[in-house]
Amino acid sequence: MKKDRFDIKEREGLSLMTDAVVIIDKETGVNYLYVCRGYGGGLTPLIDADGKPIVTKVQ
Repeated sequence: MKKDRFDIKEREGLSLMTDAVVIIDKETGVNYLYVCRGYGGGLTPLIDADGKPIVTKVQ
């Protein structure tokens, strides 16, 4: 696996034990939302109004 493939774009603390993080895949540009609370968490791609993944231009 390639090192440093993912980049954290934004991090927001929603409460004392809950964080939301927007992660960008540097190879594809696809944006993901990761939400963690305590010992659990979930990951999903961010989509636009048309249901297509949000993609950030990669260099």
